[in-house]
Amino acid sequence: MDLAKKFKNFDDLATVKLEELENIRDIGPKVAHSIFEWFSDEKNKKFLKKIKDAGVKVERFTLDVSRFTLDGKSFVFTGELSAMSRDEAKDRIRALGGDASGSVSKKTSYLVAGENSGSKYNTAKKFGVKILTESEFLKMIK
Repeated sequence: MDLAKKFKNFDDLATVKLEELENIRDIGPKVAHSIFEWFSDEKNKKFLKKIKDAGVKVERFTLDVSRFTLDGKSFVFTGELSAMSRDEAKDRIRALGGDASGSVSKKTSYLVAGENSGSKYNTAKKFGVKILTESEFLKMIK
């Protein structure tokens, strides 16, 4: 998603510097290096030129950014969720542009507190992190 936002086409992506790729949210050093290497490889450059010369046009995928309601927000979970698994909840957050983390910090936007919340609850209170019940969280992600 972040690559699609940043680059309009393969030509733009093919000329990007490794450092710029590494600075894109959710693109780690290994993925950045892999993308950079792929577009730097002569065989792949020839392939892209060949399909371009053959008239293949890659249409830019347009993102409806209005659906990314959690962009820039980070979530941490504590306790047991009843409506979905943590992995499902994290996937939903990411689909809406947010981030899910395993530990609470001062930069955490929300702690979602399920049944039998653990020590993350106290850490969130200490840092002044907004604490959501599971039901508040479910309303937020619908």
